[in-house]
Amino acid sequence: MRPTDPLDRIDIKILEHLQREGRCSNVELAEAISLSPSPCLTRTKRLEESGVIAGYGAAISLDKLGSNVVVFSEVTLNSHRPADFRKFEAGASKYSEIVDCYNVSGGYDYLLKIIAPSVSLFQALMEQLLEDDIGIEKFASRIVLRHPYKQRSDPVAVIATGTSSWK
Repeated sequence: MRPTDPLDRIDIKILEHLQREGRCSNVELAEAISLSPSPCLTRTKRLEESGVIAGYGAAISLDKLGSNVVVFSEVTLNSHRPADFRKFEAGASKYSEIVDCYNVSGGYDYLLKIIAPSVSLFQALMEQLLEDDIGIEKFASRIVLRHPYKQRSDPVAVIATGTSSWK
């Protein structure tokens, strides 16, 4: 399967179930999607080999580990040559607190999702990024007050079929 091959309804069922229950056995997966184990395993391996399934991981409750703050920072670069974007991305990727980095259109260049133990450590990180001289002209940050809900999975069927969930 090439990454551009369309997914059928069984592939979509496999992906949706694995997003919810990544630790399930092949037998459990096959039963959940109403397929026998052998073709289920073949399909799952094909999805892994093609890169559609990029990996498996655990959902961690950070609040159980300790205090933390989630911050979204809008970053504007002082120059917009391709080398400037690469320099910023390479510099930002060195910090594990920066968990997501999006190059966006609009009034700023990047949207960063940062998770730090405290506001003061978040501020220290931003000061360090400025000292690193990776091309930041300015940044504006938004501290998350609460997180009312989180989708545990991506909208696989919506993307794979090109249809909306609300129509």
